[in-house]
Amino acid sequence: MNRRISFHEAAEIEINEAADFYDRESPRLGSAFLDEVQQVMESISRYPNAAPLIQGRVRKKILINFPYSLIYSVRTHEIRILAVAHQKRRPFYWRSRR
Repeated sequence: MNRRISFHEAAEIEINEAADFYDRESPRLGSAFLDEVQQVMESISRYPNAAPLIQGRVRKKILINFPYSLIYSVRTHEIRILAVAHQKRRPFYWRSRR
């Protein structure tokens, strides 16, 4: 069963800031980042419990081509993306998000 995916407001900002950064680095790189995020979200939607647990019911799915992870929680009727977190910066900064 595919669950609906929702974003924490701060996670939406993070994804847009990362895409903007990559676009400034190289044309179309931001689009490639967003495409990979979309692919990972589709994977999470199909197999929400496949990624490892990192805290309580929060899971982490690593992007392959970019140094980011999607931090999410699986709920009864939805998957909540809590953060689009850079893998080398401020670990667990997202803990207070729900």
